[in-house]
Amino acid sequence: MANLIELAKQNADELLKTAYAAAAHDGTLPDSAELSGTVEIPKDVSNGDYAANHAMVSARALHMAPRKIADALIAHCDLDGSFFESVSVAGPGFINFRLSQRWYSEVLRTVRKEGGQYGHLDDGAGQRIMVEFVSANPTGPMHLGNARGGVLGDALASVLSFAGYEVSREFYVNDAGNQIEKFASSIDARYQELLLGENAPPFPEDGYQGEDIIALAKTFLAEEGDGWLARPEAERHSAMARFGLARNIPKMQADLRRYGVEYDRWFLESELHRSGFVKETVDRLTELGFTYEKDGALWLRTSEILGSKMLAEGKSEEAIAKLDLKDDVLRRSNGFYTYFAADIAYHRNKLEIRGFDKAINIWGADHHGHIARLKGAMDALDLDGEHRLDIVLMQLVKLMRDGKPEKMSKRTGKAISLTDLLDEVPVDAARYFFNSRAESPVEFDLDLAVRQDSENPVYYVQYAHARICTLIAALKEQGHSLEAAAAADTSVLTVPEERELVKQLAALPEEIRLAARDYDPSRINKFVTELAARFHKFYTVCRIKDAEPGILEARLQLCAAVRQVLEIALGIIGVSAPEHM
Repeated sequence: MANLIELAKQNADELLKTAYAAAAHDGTLPDSAELSGTVEIPKDVSNGDYAANHAMVSARALHMAPRKIADALIAHCDLDGSFFESVSVAGPGFINFRLSQRWYSEVLRTVRKEGGQYGHLDDGAGQRIMVEFVSANPTGPMHLGNARGGVLGDALASVLSFAGYEVSREFYVNDAGNQIEKFASSIDARYQELLLGENAPPFPEDGYQGEDIIALAKTFLAEEGDGWLARPEAERHSAMARFGLARNIPKMQADLRRYGVEYDRWFLESELHRSGFVKETVDRLTELGFTYEKDGALWLRTSEILGSKMLAEGKSEEAIAKLDLKDDVLRRSNGFYTYFAADIAYHRNKLEIRGFDKAINIWGADHHGHIARLKGAMDALDLDGEHRLDIVLMQLVKLMRDGKPEKMSKRTGKAISLTDLLDEVPVDAARYFFNSRAESPVEFDLDLAVRQDSENPVYYVQYAHARICTLIAALKEQGHSLEAAAAADTSVLTVPEERELVKQLAALPEEIRLAARDYDPSRINKFVTELAARFHKFYTVCRIKDAEPGILEARLQLCAAVRQVLEIALGIIGVSAPEHM
């Protein structure tokens, strides 16, 4: 698929290299070097739409002043058949290219030709990537951090898919280990309270205190009766864990589906234990010499693994010693494997067994210390954790109402959950607001999210789409069809607001490329906001319904392209594109 911004950059680069060959051939420039440099879009486009630094980069090799090189290059620059109408020199030797109408018309032709596939790239060349996100403990309601992670993971997966990667979305369910035992013991404690009242054993100090646990205990009692009180604790806890998970996991799935998030797989941690894969993975590490026994437990030589890697990267032994690296327990003295052991097995499953080229995890910032340990374990297993495992850390979410932090749900009086949030604000607003740069904390303005005016950015963008739909319908009633508009001569679109709008349309493939490269889907938010702003400005300045023949059809084609691109870009971040508002 076409990326007209990249094509323009390549065209400018080719023009300069051809010009250098011509200048070297006639002796204007020495032929002793290979011309090199980059072409970029300058912040200030008053001198040109694209700027090249070839003259300055090549000055030393050519033993000439950059300005003299630039003058020689543009004198030999043949723009016939190119995307540019003029080329000039500015400052110490910047070479500026001004886009021709051919380029603007090619953008509209490409959007029309590619339709819903516009923006798709082949950068990923079909590499298989797994994006794992949310992966909340199934022991209670999902919180706002999960809500943000859901959008970031889902939007990133979409961006990567558009960029040409084969993407799989996955939720890792921690349905084994200490957290699940604590979950079961909490339900059991509430169950006994219901039956024994004041004679019930004290509630576990580290137990889950939420109303959801009480509700599960009541449901368990109603469905299973009081017979479990007489059964052994281990048997009772096992049953209660299964009972609670059987209700919590579907609830999580339903909440995320309501949020517009669908996974290709919900992977259960318990599968790793039942299949023996955790034990096999730990045994592999032992065979490779990366474990030792101490105090009855089995430890991973994490400090040695990370220290060796740092030495290879050039860090001194003194600097490494100051980090006070620690080893990690893989199997406790009671024979149970730790969460870290299961996590290593899970990521080995991703990279070795299922053969993903890369695994990307969306984690909360509090997991920062876990990154190097997990990458190191992958390196120890010869799975290249440094390059095949990437972690995106996201910062905290702060809800604001009336300019003040909001911590409690008005409905429940408890901490606000994903369900509470979606009961109060539209899904589109939640997804749009949470899809911001992962490394930046989010202040989610509840008042702004429900406003229906231009101050609300998601409303502002959606209104642009609906406005175009209304316009197209009105013009259709007047006999102006999109089919006829598609054949219009777009070279008549020369007003600055028209050209700026076309430039923004051309930017989508490039924004997708950069968003995939940087794992930053928030670029799409900025793109649609700017596209909507340029459309609203164009709509104010340029007459459409009563424009003269030829111009009306060309502007209708432009509007149709904007509508198409808004729908595509909003779809990438999981926001709807309404036809009426």
